[in-house]
Amino acid sequence: MTGFSTILRAMAAALLIATAAPEARAQQAPLQDKPFAEHKIVLQLSDNDPRKQGLVLSVASNLMKHYDPDKVAIEVVAFGPGIDLLRPENPNRKMVESLVAQGARFDVCLNTVDTLEREHGKRPEFIAAATPVQVGVAQILFLTENGYTLVRP
Repeated sequence: MTGFSTILRAMAAALLIATAAPEARAQQAPLQDKPFAEHKIVLQLSDNDPRKQGLVLSVASNLMKHYDPDKVAIEVVAFGPGIDLLRPENPNRKMVESLVAQGARFDVCLNTVDTLEREHGKRPEFIAAATPVQVGVAQILFLTENGYTLVRP
């Protein structure tokens, strides 16, 4: 009975931790609700080079123009230094918000955010249009496993 009690206590503790701190668990953004999308693209952004940011935004914008916005699902996953695109002071903010209004999604990696908070003692702010995901690369894998094509401009 002692072994069974130990197992029950461990399971109860795990359940308590899981329900008490949902933010601590890994989060993954669900697939976009685009039932008529014929094309699914995930754009990777992992550096803060303004030219790379501009290129990612240009690719997303051009795809929206080329295909009807309802016919294409576009998700930009930003991690590492790439999360700077989603900061409020970024000069590309209006373009990001415009693409979100057209149906694109921009993910921000919380692992990167947590690292910056530990390094600088302050949690960085991001635009409201950014969708938080716990692990940016895991989000990319999830999307590619669900029919998205990975593009790294």
